[in-house]
Amino acid sequence: MKPIIMALFAVCLCFVFTVASSQSYTRISGRVIDDQQRPVNAATAALLKAGTSTPVKIELSDKDGHFQFEKQTVGTYRIIVTAIGFIKYESNPFQADSSIVLPVFKLQKSDIELKEVNVTASKKFIEQKIDRTVVNVDALISNAGTTALDVLEKSPGVQVDLNGNISLKGLQGVTIYIDDKQTYLSGSDLQNYLRSLPASLLSQIEIMPNPPAKYDAAGNGGIINIKTLKRKPKGFNFGFNSGTRVSKYTSINNSAEFNYRNNKVNLFGNFFHGTRNSYNDVSIFRKYFSDNGEPLNSFTQNSYIHRTGYGFRAALGADFHATEKTTLGINTNGLIRYPVNLNTSTGTMINIHNNPDSIIQSLNRESGVLKNGNVNLNMRHEFRKNGPSLLVNLDYINYTTENDQNFNNKNYLSDGTLKSEEQLVGQLPSNLDIYVAKADYNQSLRNGFKLETGVKTSFTKTNNIANYFNIINNTSYPDYDITNHFNYKENINGAYISLNKEFKRLSVQTGLRFENTTSKGHQLGNLMKSDSSFIRTYNNLFPTVFLLYKLDTLSNHQIRFNYGRRIDRPYFQDLNPFISPLDKYTFYAGNPYLLPSFSTKAELSYIFKNWLTTTVAISKTKDQVNETIEIIGNNYYSRPGNIGQTTLINFGLDANLNPLAWFSFQVSSQLTYVHAKSNFYTGLLDTRSTYIFSQGMLQFKLKKKWTMQLDGYFQSKMTSAQFIIASRGRVNAGVAKVLSPKATIRLSISDLFFTNINAGTINNLHLTDANFRTLSDSRSATLSFSLRFGKSVEGQKRNNNQNTDAELNRIK
Repeated sequence: MKPIIMALFAVCLCFVFTVASSQSYTRISGRVIDDQQRPVNAATAALLKAGTSTPVKIELSDKDGHFQFEKQTVGTYRIIVTAIGFIKYESNPFQADSSIVLPVFKLQKSDIELKEVNVTASKKFIEQKIDRTVVNVDALISNAGTTALDVLEKSPGVQVDLNGNISLKGLQGVTIYIDDKQTYLSGSDLQNYLRSLPASLLSQIEIMPNPPAKYDAAGNGGIINIKTLKRKPKGFNFGFNSGTRVSKYTSINNSAEFNYRNNKVNLFGNFFHGTRNSYNDVSIFRKYFSDNGEPLNSFTQNSYIHRTGYGFRAALGADFHATEKTTLGINTNGLIRYPVNLNTSTGTMINIHNNPDSIIQSLNRESGVLKNGNVNLNMRHEFRKNGPSLLVNLDYINYTTENDQNFNNKNYLSDGTLKSEEQLVGQLPSNLDIYVAKADYNQSLRNGFKLETGVKTSFTKTNNIANYFNIINNTSYPDYDITNHFNYKENINGAYISLNKEFKRLSVQTGLRFENTTSKGHQLGNLMKSDSSFIRTYNNLFPTVFLLYKLDTLSNHQIRFNYGRRIDRPYFQDLNPFISPLDKYTFYAGNPYLLPSFSTKAELSYIFKNWLTTTVAISKTKDQVNETIEIIGNNYYSRPGNIGQTTLINFGLDANLNPLAWFSFQVSSQLTYVHAKSNFYTGLLDTRSTYIFSQGMLQFKLKKKWTMQLDGYFQSKMTSAQFIIASRGRVNAGVAKVLSPKATIRLSISDLFFTNINAGTINNLHLTDANFRTLSDSRSATLSFSLRFGKSVEGQKRNNNQNTDAELNRIK
């Protein structure tokens, strides 16, 4: 496989260099006047490829109304011209084969008296790019007043299970980034962190099933990059958002953010306070059999988990433009959460005659504190105007957790007589330190080639302690079977090179990434357990190829292809071999023998007028890490394990259309076939599944600045390794009203018909049948209010990047 991969990569590079010499350029110039034949100064002229909505270049007209675009590739373009006090002008598509002077653009004055200029952007919910799909968070009303985790669940192709595991187009192992920085979290830790990030602070979700070489190779399912808001207007701007969520319980999310931009200094920050008040109602049924298949006893368990708590998040940053070519920056943020989980559980053992044999009643309480801090120092330097640039980032990240557990179990006979009582307490402190240094260099080469290269090194160190004590007659005794102390260190060094080029109709982006990994784990012993440790070192290459070909000059029909290789390294929590209890009969155990998993993926798409995309993808994963369930006696053990070989074939359709000025819709549907095959502790695991996952959104723009929306998803029955998941879905509704240019109110209702129920069965259990069903507070109503105000600073010096950013928001 490796020779084939490298040969494909080399062929693509050779193809790029072979056709490079045929590239030619053009210069496009024009002039803007008003209806009195007078030149319009500082009008914004945006140059767009025909059939697209994203400018390739923006220029301002001079005092004589002239503008020009230098060194543009030959092709079909259109121009949008805007100026304050004038009606927007849009040209017809034109062909630019050589230097061209456009007819004079005449702007008509607007009849509206502008007392206050409010720049708004009409964004599509989904935008397609050569290497990613971009979701604009604010385009979905039901995102208001929610969290980053809720936004992800509504993003096309993304699924989030109850354990916080995120999959993309059927593939698990998705790595989450925030503002191009990895979170280094997984499972419930990642889920809790994303619940602490309000949707009001988010700008876009970038979905990359095959990420470019710039990103770490970790994540077989791809990368999801969550981009937070960065206000661009100069002066002081302030925003406030408040949301109240009502279900069985009530919770709130309040956030505020500010930005001050003046001359060489840009200050920005945000603050969040939120409460959590939710529940899970879990029912589990297990039926046991003898070796000859005769039914024995069974066990039913119902657990009601009430999750409460509150948290704060604050961020503060500054950019300083030391010179026109050098910008220095610092970003700091901190998070503190105080979660409390109360689990009341009743388990009944039923004998072969279907009569209760014994009853276990449990009251488990878990509380603690999570602290997260992050400091980033960055420097960007341009060696010359519009020339090579260097970006350097230094990061320190810390996660500190203190978790206290208290398990109280009472065992009753069938007649209600108390048989025994047990109490177990646990103290689980942990500390995670992450140090990252990264440098990225990019440069435009001759003939329109763009080079990007960089290096990165990261060092992770974690210290996890779990001390458990049995309480007998008010005296505590260490439980050495589950008490443990685990240290883990990991060092990853990476380097990449990426080259892209836009030809007349073909865009090519290729990359190659090298990563060296060294990991060390040390399980400290106790009086009953001996020490154990492991060391692993491995080197890998990860090629990527992206091709985008326009079948016509107007870009109405495009073909997109991408290929990549990825890796998933086991999470350090999963490598910890000791056992931790969730309740009397349910335990989580790590697996120190987990191997890294590797995947290769190829994807071919057809894009019609940038609103309809059809895709076929195939991926093969070796040693994919998945949750496995094992029954030993009456105890239920969950632990991660490697699934030998997983093949996934996916057919997808994404549509995003505005057929009427007041109506738009978006739909994303996936038909997925997955085949998993592996050696398992009960024998061969060989499962096949074909299922549908579909999401959609309808939005109506009504009179008097009202907007209504319906959205939702449906997933058919599916098999994932050991689990068969029943079909489920939900429908959400929302309404928004713009009260003023600065204030908006939104009301949304999630899971209108209360159909988002997680249920299924578990296969490949030793002499056991098991099924489960989980209800949660997915049906809820959220009322949110947002307010913005600020004053722009006039007459400041602009640089090209600031001009482009500010003016992009003025183009629909």
